Amino acid sequence: MVVQDRRGGGAAAVALACGTGLAVGLLTTGCSPDGAAADDQEPPARGAAAAAVQVRQSADALVRARSAQVRTSMETISGGTRVAIRGTGGYDFATSTGRLRVVLPDPAGRAGGGHQPITEILAPGALFMKNRGAGVPADKWVRVATGSLADGNLVTGGATDPLAAAELLRGARNVTYQGEERLDGVTVRHYRGVTDIQTAAQVASPRTRSALVAAEEGFTTDEVPFDVYLDGAGRLRKVRQWFRFANGAPQGAAVVSTTELSGFGAKITVQLPDERDIYAGKIASATP
Repeated sequence: MVVQDRRGGGAAAVALACGTGLAVGLLTTGCSPDGAAADDQEPPARGAAAAAVQVRQSADALVRARSAQVRTSMETISGGTRVAIRGTGGYDFATSTGRLRVVLPDPAGRAGGGHQPITEILAPGALFMKNRGAGVPADKWVRVATGSLADGNLVTGGATDPLAAAELLRGARNVTYQGEERLDGVTVRHYRGVTDIQTAAQVASPRTRSALVAAEEGFTTDEVPFDVYLDGAGRLRKVRQWFRFANGAPQGAAVVSTTELSGFGAKITVQLPDERDIYAGKIASATP
């Protein structure tokens, strides 16, 4: 993983009404890289207490894996309307940096229509977005301090930071073992439960703690239901998390965030934007 940080100051708050009324900021077996060595296999945890421990430790397993390829999906549901945002890219857990290509839907909800894909760079304490639109030049980046966002960027950017998604599981409770399944050709253990944002924030690593602390105030409830799928080495292969906002509506708005990881150990290169390439002007409010 190569990370070059040449940025300076400059920050801008950005939000986008994403068609649903919810404001969303623009947005291997053996010793192969994607598998676990035989000695690394962990027995499935079926008891509630043991299962919770295994889920809480999944973030540590990702840091040991160092990096992974990422697929994300974020679906907002409000007033009977569903809108999905999808992303692909890579993430380095050793440096907490990643790069995603995020595809927004058009007003009719079709992915990829009406807006060019947005490039997002995830970094400790910051989210960078290129091709943001809303008056931002196409060759400029927008920088957002994630600690300043009401949800800590768990959903604002249209994709949950993979490390933050795993760190959020440190508050897991009421965990039940659902059995073994196959996911992308890999045997995984499926667990289901609820995690608590406040509890997770108290025990999270310094790299994501500020984001989770901010997120305590951003949702209707601190409780986040989840489904998580771990491989034999305890690494998170897939996690689906349900968030809820008040959103000024009786039923509120739900956001379902799904993060899928594969290709552990893959070389991921992220270059943070230069200060001169960061847009410091006014950002218009826009709908894609």
